[in-house]
Amino acid sequence: MTRRLISLLTALLLLTTAAAGFADGDRLAELQARGSITIATEGEWAPWTYHDAETEDLVGFDVEIARAVAEKIGLEPDFIEGVWEGLLMGLDNGMYDIMANGVEITPEREEKYDFSAPYAYLNTVLIVRGDNDGINAFEDLNGRVTANSGGSTYEQIASSYGADTRLVSTLAQTMEEVLNGRVDATLNAELSFYDFMKEHPDANLKIAAISAEPSLVAFPLLKGEDNAALLAALNDAIEALREDGTLTAISEKYFGIDITVAPEAE
Repeated sequence: MTRRLISLLTALLLLTTAAAGFADGDRLAELQARGSITIATEGEWAPWTYHDAETEDLVGFDVEIARAVAEKIGLEPDFIEGVWEGLLMGLDNGMYDIMANGVEITPEREEKYDFSAPYAYLNTVLIVRGDNDGINAFEDLNGRVTANSGGSTYEQIASSYGADTRLVSTLAQTMEEVLNGRVDATLNAELSFYDFMKEHPDANLKIAAISAEPSLVAFPLLKGEDNAALLAALNDAIEALREDGTLTAISEKYFGIDITVAPEAE
């Protein structure tokens, strides 16, 4: 079986066994009784969440942050992998407890989900081919074609500027669409672009524009009193890891810089 099929079957089993425990209205208590927390992630977005080429272990910035947070709460992290489009949907139906995948806080998402305290701050970049001189700002996306994961912040931003978005599953596929001229541009995290270019230094890509303000990355979970204690525990864990330097150390390990501190606090 594929890695993602195994993850899906595991998630379905956890969903079934958790149903009775969740009925008492305290998700954190149910998780503590079970001893684990189910965390949704893609596993195909380096350096955020991916598999080590040699060991095949699930690693990455989001993965290590989530592991550290789970440990602070006293829970074993149980990562379930899937494509982006299905991860938030899994939160909706109780398949996952939280999601760790560079999820940015947006007004639309806040209508459905509560978010933990931010653990990263990101700039969004507009990426085009190196020989594309017709796109120099986000406003230039009107009437253009972009590629991004369905339901992602980047797809939403592109659509807000009038782009026709083509859906792909991975960062590598996104960049390939741009390089081959099948789309005009893509949007992604600035750090993800530089990481891709580090691995593909000859790729004919460039940044055409960068967001004026950073977005906030956090763990989403379903709104409601059932998750109130869990949300508070997540926030306490993130703050403790910020204070003891763990967040900074993980960020510097994967990015070479600290993206866990708000710009105004630097």
